[in-house]
Amino acid sequence: MEIDGVPILGAGTGYTGEDGVELAVPAESAPAIWQRLLDVGITPAGLGARDTLRLEAGLPLHGHELGPGISPLQADLAWVVRFEKADFCGRAALATEAATGPDRLLQGIVVDSRRPPREGQRVLRDGETVGVVSSGNFSPLLEQGIALAFLDRRYDEGTAVSIDVRGTLVAGTVTATPFVNQH
Repeated sequence: MEIDGVPILGAGTGYTGEDGVELAVPAESAPAIWQRLLDVGITPAGLGARDTLRLEAGLPLHGHELGPGISPLQADLAWVVRFEKADFCGRAALATEAATGPDRLLQGIVVDSRRPPREGQRVLRDGETVGVVSSGNFSPLLEQGIALAFLDRRYDEGTAVSIDVRGTLVAGTVTATPFVNQH
């Protein structure tokens, strides 16, 4: 597309779980395009909003819920693996994991506090570490902290847990995602 003669790449990726779009603009034209969008009433959203929206939607982020050392089965993305396809890289390891079940699973946690859980914080059950937060934040819509965490597969929806938030145990409950469903 073009705005005021400037070529722009627009993408409605659904990355945040919302109906917004992302724009790629030539750097030298960015200030003028930014002002033009504001002038016509477009509401911008930055990285903080992106992170909160995608977390409320329960969507994974590369380097947190996706990436090296995290299988699609652990990340609750088994639906993207097609075992009926011909051989593919990692097939044997995934088949073994599917047969035995992954040791850990990506789960949602809602905390009983406004304190936001953060990446790397330990998740505990009865004083024992049972997982780690991969992403966490304060949810403006729920008015409480939420997190995605890789938990021992023994713990599922409704399980009471605690998160070590900077030395303070904050009570939480394992929950289904998305945390907020906008559609």
